Amino acid sequence: MVILDSLRQDHVGAYGNTWIQTPNLDAFAEGAVKFTRCYAESMPTLPARRTLHTARRTFPYQNHSFLKGDVDGVPGWGPIPEDHETLSEILGRKGYRSALISDCYHLFKSSKNFHRGFDVFRWIRGQEADRYRSGPPVPDSEVATHLNETAQKNTGLVEFLKMYKRNTRGRHSEEDYFPARVFSTAAEWYRDNLDAENLFLVVDCFDPHEPWDPPENYRRMYDPDDDTVNLIQSPYHSWQGIMTERELVRLRANYAGEVTLVDRWFGHLYESIKASGRMEKTAILVISDHGHNLGYDPGDRGMVGKQGHPMTRGVADLVAFLRHPSGEAAGTVCEKLIYNHDLSATLLAFAGAASGIQLDGVDVWPAVVDPSVSVRDSVVLGWGPNITVIDDRWWYTDNIFGEGPLLYDMTVDPHLENDLAGDYPGVCRELLARAVDAAGGAIPADFREWRLKGNSKLWVFGSGEPYCTVETLAKANNGGSKLMSRLKMLGY
Repeated sequence: MVILDSLRQDHVGAYGNTWIQTPNLDAFAEGAVKFTRCYAESMPTLPARRTLHTARRTFPYQNHSFLKGDVDGVPGWGPIPEDHETLSEILGRKGYRSALISDCYHLFKSSKNFHRGFDVFRWIRGQEADRYRSGPPVPDSEVATHLNETAQKNTGLVEFLKMYKRNTRGRHSEEDYFPARVFSTAAEWYRDNLDAENLFLVVDCFDPHEPWDPPENYRRMYDPDDDTVNLIQSPYHSWQGIMTERELVRLRANYAGEVTLVDRWFGHLYESIKASGRMEKTAILVISDHGHNLGYDPGDRGMVGKQGHPMTRGVADLVAFLRHPSGEAAGTVCEKLIYNHDLSATLLAFAGAASGIQLDGVDVWPAVVDPSVSVRDSVVLGWGPNITVIDDRWWYTDNIFGEGPLLYDMTVDPHLENDLAGDYPGVCRELLARAVDAAGGAIPADFREWRLKGNSKLWVFGSGEPYCTVETLAKANNGGSKLMSRLKMLGY
């Protein structure tokens, strides 16, 4: 299982992108099934991974509590529940030797347990705000090239970038960058353990999550000039008013360079597996946890960041490729609606380990090979109390209290531009009822408690970032007139 953080579906060649180089993912896709409508049932980072590691739903985050040693993230940002078995534990009982190789530092923070059940885990240190190195202080000059006039005033961003620069001191070549270290470590473990009959390897690469700072030659593939500020961090804000169009081009180029860097080192692992002579026995899942808005219009609504509402396709549409050990269905496309944890359950089915285990995911392979077999008629995605419900026609995003409905007809509006919530209130009620049903048939008491504490303002329209204002998101949503009217009525 290869997990890639913040990789947009529409930024991979196999999904139709024509300007970003992803030759290794594209080659892998030719031997796998490509899923076009796979969604994470919970987001962002940790909730999505809880689901992937267990084939169990994370939403509606029952018994969630904020634990010591981490930021207060969204509900579900916690350890794997003790009563949820992990794939590594299930396969371990079947005689699999297992390893987790990752630079996603959230997995290893205090009170987290994502390495549970693995025979080996290796943590590649230093990503983002990982408490990896202390001192000496990073001078302002080291981060100045990454700050435009607006960003210079954000003291939190300045300190964050200084911490990241301290963590990544001493990089001299491409091999020192995180994707190279993660995938080369994974390839080394794979080669060293070929004496085992059965292996289960999870490679969790935090890139292309920001900061987007690939080696310069990767950025120059997409922006060769040096006439602008080298922005590398997402502002979690509409780009208008905080950066120029030229600076946005550079930010996108840095993201694209990061995608190509990840692709190059994924290819290193893929070639190692092929060279082992065991491809006919190997199932491989490549999946993203979510995407990331990059300021595109109309789809991203000008936002640069990720958020639970309004949910965009740039965030929700997942990259998902699954290779059957025999190569069956290679190069085919599955457009059926599925969850990310359905693919975890399918891996267990391939291993003959799915029976007698409590799972929420379903084996999708029968539907892959038989067009007449269906999987799901709708999916419900959670981001805290924010929900998104998707079926074959509708894309409905709201919070579970029904306070900010947005409704789009995807059959005629694939970029989600024309909000029809006011025209179809009955459809909104029906889709909201599906979300409540997915939460257990009633709005959970925890959601009501967060709302009473005043957090609903954040959970309804915010991204989890304090500087992502209601007004900004309203403006980004079709000018915001309907949304602002609703906000005023609700007293926001």
